Amino acid sequence: MNFSFAVKGTRRDVLRVGAAGMAMMSLGSQAQSNWPVKPVNMIVPFPAGGGTDAFARPMSAQFARLTGKTLVIDNRGGAGGTLGASLASRAQPDGYTLFMGAVHHTIAPSMYPKLDYDLEKDLVPLILVASVPQVVVVNPKNITAPDFKSFLELLRKNPGKYNYASAGTGTSHHLAGELFKQQSKTFITHIPYTGAGPALRDLVGGQVDMMFDGLGSSATHIKAGRVKALMVSGNKRSPAFPDVPSALEMGMPDYNVTTWYGVWAPKGTPQEAQTRAIEELRRACSTDEAKAVWAAQGAEFANVSGPQFASFVSAEVKKWAQVVKASGAKLD
Repeated sequence: MNFSFAVKGTRRDVLRVGAAGMAMMSLGSQAQSNWPVKPVNMIVPFPAGGGTDAFARPMSAQFARLTGKTLVIDNRGGAGGTLGASLASRAQPDGYTLFMGAVHHTIAPSMYPKLDYDLEKDLVPLILVASVPQVVVVNPKNITAPDFKSFLELLRKNPGKYNYASAGTGTSHHLAGELFKQQSKTFITHIPYTGAGPALRDLVGGQVDMMFDGLGSSATHIKAGRVKALMVSGNKRSPAFPDVPSALEMGMPDYNVTTWYGVWAPKGTPQEAQTRAIEELRRACSTDEAKAVWAAQGAEFANVSGPQFASFVSAEVKKWAQVVKASGAKLD
């Protein structure tokens, strides 16, 4: 009798626990479909003030306005953006940690042979949020050349005299400079920083002479006259700066470097959270306010997400590996 009662009691307990577990699973599924239900942390792997911030912060503001939840920008600079990427790859994959990386992260695999993460295996590409051309900018007091052709003559007559800043060894700023040197047959000394923000501050202050920067982070300084834009990469002028000639016009048709920014999640992030994140980030980048910011910086919202973005990332990794090999670029 006692044994029969114990069995019945245990069975009731099991059923009760099972029902509770199913309810929790249902609530968990609902929480993911209602994502976000709490603030979301976004790791930005460069110091504040750089090109990534120029898009991350306006996007964060629109995300908060639309969802009612904060998108917290967590700047973690260092090692050309790879320290932040490493942190993101090890973050809890619960849907509440995102990572805003850039073209630099598709260069890193060929520059850093001992990375402790794999961009294509440890992080899930969500959405490409901005794409901007590279721009050649100089400190107008250090380099007084009135136009690009005069600038080129100055460099060729003074090999090694001038220098250029980058966001770090192995970043797109660095390789854009190496590619420029190769195609223009000039020699300029590379000065690596820990991010585009500090590099740009020193360019404005005159501690360095020039920079091959994303138009997004340089735009406000160009408009204020603190730096001078001499050329944008690619075959067309930027609508935001129609007076700045393109590389094609300046006789450098193969100088086509684009700085782009995208958002990833740690591997293992629930699919529903991934889908919702893509939806909400797309909405944030599509607002009139975000469009105005993007346009002011000469940027486009590519609206490429999921598998398409993953394919794009893979193609960029292969492309930059070839550029690194051809340029002979190495870690300092």
